[in-house]
Amino acid sequence: MIRRLPRLPVALAAVLLVAGNMARAQADPATDAPDPGPRMAYAGPALASYPQALQSWRQPEEINGWIGARFEYDNARALQLSESQRAGGNAPPIAEPASFFERPLGVCVDLARFAVETVRAVAPELRASYLMIEFEPLLRSGQVLRRHWIATYRRGDAHYFFADSRYPGRIYGPYPAVQAFVAEYAQLRQRPVVAYREVESYRRQLRAASKEKEGA
Repeated sequence: MIRRLPRLPVALAAVLLVAGNMARAQADPATDAPDPGPRMAYAGPALASYPQALQSWRQPEEINGWIGARFEYDNARALQLSESQRAGGNAPPIAEPASFFERPLGVCVDLARFAVETVRAVAPELRASYLMIEFEPLLRSGQVLRRHWIATYRRGDAHYFFADSRYPGRIYGPYPAVQAFVAEYAQLRQRPVVAYREVESYRRQLRAASKEKEGA
C-alpha cells in the first residue's frame, strides 16, 4: 500500500526546520541533480571493474564513498524517464550495476538500483530495498516529473538511506521509521510529498504505475 502523508498548511510548512543530519538544499531544490561544486574524494582502493568492487566492498559506507566521488547526473535522461515517457512506453531501460560502474552517469533510479543491488551482494543482512518518493508533479520541457528513488537499508531496527542523486555521498540515518525520514526529506527538498513506498524492486513499481494509468 502506498503511504500518503498528511498535507501541511503552507504557513506551517514554511517554518518547520530540518532535523537530524540534514541541511537545506542550496540551489533549485526541485531538481534531482546535485548542486554544482567540487566532488568528494574517494578514499577507497582503485577498482578496475564491478566484480572487483564486489570483492572489495563490505559496507554501504564504502559504496557511498564511491558514489559521492563518481556519480554524474544526466538531465537529458531524466526527461526520457519522465512519467510522460513511461506512460507512452518510450522510457529507456534502467542501467545495470556493472554498466553503471563503468560509466556512472544517470538519474535517481539508476543510482538507486546500483546501490541496492550492490548492498544486497556484499551485505545481504542489511536488507537493502528501494524507497520511491512521489512529489507533487512538476513540468519540465513538456515532461511530467514526480517520482524520486533512493536506496535504503537497515541495521537492527534503524533505517538508513543513501544513493540520493540530489545529494550523492550522503547517508541519512539512523531513523526509527521510514516516515520520519520522508517527513524531513520533504522539508529538505522544499517539495510536498504526496506518497511514498518502500519496495523490493523498481520494476514492480513501474509496472504498477502503468496499470494505474490504464485503469484511470
